Amino acid sequence: LAAPETSVSVSPHNAAIGLAKAPGSDGPWEKFSFGLDASALQERLFVSEENVNGFLDTVLCPSVCAEAELGSQPLIEVLDVSEERSQIRLK
Repeated sequence: LAAPETSVSVSPHNAAIGLAKAPGSDGPWEKFSFGLDASALQERLFVSEENVNGFLDTVLCPSVCAEAELGSQPLIEVLDVSEERSQIRLK
């Protein structure tokens, strides 16, 4: 993390923490953890094609599904992610 670029904004009903990657740190963030203390952290995934596909693989096709069914799974494409919306195309 790049310490000078981090920010915290707290209001009566919301809190936001802005994080920035350190120079030389490449690639998108896949997940983050949060919680009241280190012993009670919850993990959340960022919206990406890989994370959406991984989630759908577990929901649409449990580990008992046959190999033949894997080819018939839908194609997921993450088109846009912003604060206002997330747009995902399913084929």
